[in-house]
Amino acid sequence: MKTKTFLLIMLLTLTMGANAKDYTVASPDGKLVITIHADMQKLTWEVQHGKTQVLAPSEIGLNGALQKMSGKVTKNTAIISNKQYRVEFRADNDAAAYRIHVLDKKGITVNDETAEFNFTADHDAFIPYVNDNRGGECYCYSFESYYDEQPLSKMFADSLSINPLAIRLPEGKLAVIADMGAIDYPGMFLLKNGAHGLKATFAPYPTEVMIGGHARLNLVPTKRANYIAKDVKGSLPWRIVLVTEKDQQLLTANLPQRFGPQCQISDTSWIRPGKVAWDWWNSTMLTGVPFRAGMNTDTYRYYIDFAAKNHLEYIIIDEGWSTDESLRSELNPEIDLLSLLPYAEKKGVGIILWSSWRNCINNTEDDFKYYASLGVKGFKVDFFDRDDQEVMRSAWKIADCAARNHLLIDYHGYRPTGIQVAYPNIVNFEGVKGLENSKWEPRVGDGPLHDQPRYDVSIPYLRQLVGPLDYTPGSMTNATRAEFFGNNDHPMSQGTRAHQVAMYTIFDAPLQMLADAPTKYEREQPTTDFISQIPTVFDEVVALDGKLGEYAVIAKRKGATWYVSAMTNWTARDLTIPMTMLTTGDHQAEIFADGVNADRDANDYVKTTQTVRKGDQLKAHLAPGGGWSAIIK
Repeated sequence: MKTKTFLLIMLLTLTMGANAKDYTVASPDGKLVITIHADMQKLTWEVQHGKTQVLAPSEIGLNGALQKMSGKVTKNTAIISNKQYRVEFRADNDAAAYRIHVLDKKGITVNDETAEFNFTADHDAFIPYVNDNRGGECYCYSFESYYDEQPLSKMFADSLSINPLAIRLPEGKLAVIADMGAIDYPGMFLLKNGAHGLKATFAPYPTEVMIGGHARLNLVPTKRANYIAKDVKGSLPWRIVLVTEKDQQLLTANLPQRFGPQCQISDTSWIRPGKVAWDWWNSTMLTGVPFRAGMNTDTYRYYIDFAAKNHLEYIIIDEGWSTDESLRSELNPEIDLLSLLPYAEKKGVGIILWSSWRNCINNTEDDFKYYASLGVKGFKVDFFDRDDQEVMRSAWKIADCAARNHLLIDYHGYRPTGIQVAYPNIVNFEGVKGLENSKWEPRVGDGPLHDQPRYDVSIPYLRQLVGPLDYTPGSMTNATRAEFFGNNDHPMSQGTRAHQVAMYTIFDAPLQMLADAPTKYEREQPTTDFISQIPTVFDEVVALDGKLGEYAVIAKRKGATWYVSAMTNWTARDLTIPMTMLTTGDHQAEIFADGVNADRDANDYVKTTQTVRKGDQLKAHLAPGGGWSAIIK
């Protein structure tokens, strides 16, 4: 009997092996190779980069497994299909990616999706764990995470991670896992998978919600279905493994433009990026003014005047101008929008209004049409704090309605997956541990609990990969590690003044905030003058140097002017910054750098000018938590 069983197993194995098919896809430069294994039972892929095996065989599945598939390879792509699904693989020089296409035109219900990312060894990783859940619901989260730096084997098995997530490979390489193109489909969380692997998990479809979460601004799911998406047609999101030989390559990887959806707006000429005077971080704390500062008409007239004087395109009126339940009724009587809007228009300044997502979806069409008719330029939509299918659909609908009414959108509590390519009127996203966290950051021992400067030089490599970030820089009260403490009404930043200034070049944000009080900026006019010159969108980006978690050096060009910045963590460092990107001839550089005493007083800075030429090597000393910037004309 045992002999017969053994022979049967051998026969099945040989039969399955005979039906297994392998396909190989290589990148244009030949370095990155995807190997696809399609057998009768499942579909797996593995990724090789040069001599480095990036992914060990990792399963791809939808509603169980992708079975009995076959296909063809064309240049750097492969299509593997059966009667139900088509899987498209793509090998770029720096990225291996795939996406599943549903062939049923009526749509399907997706009960589960399998996406594994198995590595060959216990590599170190930068892991952005989910924490601070809203209403105790594990998938209800703001998508703001510091990075835990630990080996894959030490990952917390019971904790979700958001993406992008980075893994250090041999030979100085990096692998970064991300998703892109989630439109009518939930975003991808990651879980530990075995000894040193990861697997995707997704928020199930919500069937019941209640008002809850922070300040009762959320809609928190109380029941979820046993499926993750319904009525799914066409393309699912891309699953991407980005592979770089040098960390700085991540600074210009540009994933949304490469893997995002097509633009849905035929005329984008009305979309006006710019800088914003913002009220919430500074608690509308104007000083030396003849009126009581706060959420009132006089305060916002001052913000408008400040914005006009310093060539800022917008102000934001944040939470408090409306109720939590309506954007049209019982508005704050201390804020006269009907007088502020024409006043701002005359000054050449636009007004953007805040709304919770829960409030925004109540009457989107009528509310957006009404406020656009009054001259409002956009909405900051806050507290999504979910990325299940229902919310992803909602974000698309809000953006579409805003576009039809020529309104800008700034999404908070939301992680971008390329929707900004479809709707470029979405000019920013939060989903980042930005400057607001300094208001409540606790001290532990001899310093703050979290290492903000290290985070500041991690997010350009990771969070910024998937879209712009509403970090809200611009603190005019700057502190060394020893001197920093959290203060809600008089907040400060970790690191130097030059560190804050460098963010205006390094951080992508078509709608970029000036987070501190206008009266502080007026007392620090030399800093304000430098910041006000820096554009928020650029024509060219060059990554000059950097290492994830350590430092970053980036040059960006707008027209004929170059904007170059460097930031470091709490480690002081001396950098040599090459001027290889300049054209021939003399150029004038206005430089904003850490002062000689910035390691003791983080507010210390120095501004200088010098002539530079193509090929020059500029020396930059960065204090602990420091920065350096130049505007070169």
